[in-house]
Amino acid sequence: MNEHQHPQTLPGGTPLPPPRRGADWMFGGVYGTVLASGLLAALDQKGGEYTPFYDASWVLVTAVTAGAAHGYAHHMATHREGGPGHRWHLLALALWHEWPMVVATLPTILLLVCAGLADWESYGVTAVGLGLNTALLFGWGAFVAVRVGYRLRSALLIGLADGTIGLAVIVANALIK
Repeated sequence: MNEHQHPQTLPGGTPLPPPRRGADWMFGGVYGTVLASGLLAALDQKGGEYTPFYDASWVLVTAVTAGAAHGYAHHMATHREGGPGHRWHLLALALWHEWPMVVATLPTILLLVCAGLADWESYGVTAVGLGLNTALLFGWGAFVAVRVGYRLRSALLIGLADGTIGLAVIVANALIK
């Protein structure tokens, strides 16, 4: 067996179930977190009026819209035999499989709602949100790598690579603003 084909077990030898491939929730977690980071950085305008509730609603609306577009594009890119009812069912299934992208934006949405309720400053909220999302990207990357069969050292390196995406958003935010 090569490095990413060995069976995974919990402490005590209990085998982990095979990774879920259908909804691809792991991909959606990374994608949604990157989406939330980009939106958080873009919505915070220096010198502009800070509107955390408005920003939270835009993160949610954009995540749902991106998920719908992504699911629809996947559905349209494949041709499956069957009648209209079957194709509508497949479309609904493709759209449903995008829920992880939306869920992955919830930490950013919750942070923005809390910022609005507590009247937090935009700079701090953006900094905390981008840092949190970078940590989540590291966690997603490492968790997914372990889940699909990588050894811990390789999984941590993959997590580091995913976290680097979050760092890239932070650097871009600093350079653009």
